[in-house]
Amino acid sequence: MKQRVVTAILFGLFFIPITFFGGLPFKVLIYVFATIGLVELLRMRKISPTSFPGLTTLILLWILLVPIPSLIFFDYMDMTKSEATLLAVLILLAYTVLVKNKFTFDDAGFLLLSAIYVGMGFYYLILTREAGVHYVFFALFLIWATDTGAFFFGKAYGKRKLWPKISPNKTVEGAVGGILLACLVAAIFQLIVSVHATFFVVIAVAILVSIFGQIGDLVESAYKRHYSVKDSGKLLPGHGGVLDRFDSLIFVLPILHFIHFIS
Repeated sequence: MKQRVVTAILFGLFFIPITFFGGLPFKVLIYVFATIGLVELLRMRKISPTSFPGLTTLILLWILLVPIPSLIFFDYMDMTKSEATLLAVLILLAYTVLVKNKFTFDDAGFLLLSAIYVGMGFYYLILTREAGVHYVFFALFLIWATDTGAFFFGKAYGKRKLWPKISPNKTVEGAVGGILLACLVAAIFQLIVSVHATFFVVIAVAILVSIFGQIGDLVESAYKRHYSVKDSGKLLPGHGGVLDRFDSLIFVLPILHFIHFIS
């Protein structure tokens, strides 16, 4: 627990100032985090990041992270992100034939889904920072509140398991406690820094963030259990890897853009 707290403090002292500053340093940091996150997934699947399919997936990730709505500009052509993704699909499928299925269709699907999941999640983090740093911290505070509420409510009142086959320690009571504390934190945040004109909308969004944040956490727990690993990586002692820390955030931020809470 001591190591976990120390790591959290040090990470906060590093991440929070760069997030406030924004601009190029923030974008570079997000590129680094996203790259590490994707490498964590590749290693779970035992695919080398320096292999041809690994490098193809990393290039797709970097394209998806470019903070513009649709176009990627090259020297000789313009390409949308959808076209870049389809090109990666064709390259990876062709590669399955060239290596006579030593690299399989399932491997190609895993790599493409991983690039989109990590790439678009962190892409929306960049977009959110450009919309306003208060939106980033609104989402972060709600996720932290959800985790804290779920832990303490689960410890005190937890009886019914939420999803024991995926995350045996999580309870229904903890999940509800996380939502309640997220609503309280959202109300306080709104009083200090207004994120929306309507208080009711802020509370409704807090419930949505808390629910999808917990789903994002369960998604990561599911694939870690599937690949029989405890943590996605070892970058942050006591916390695990990049995806262990950002799993909820990269799940929540696209939702906030989809409902136009952030635009």
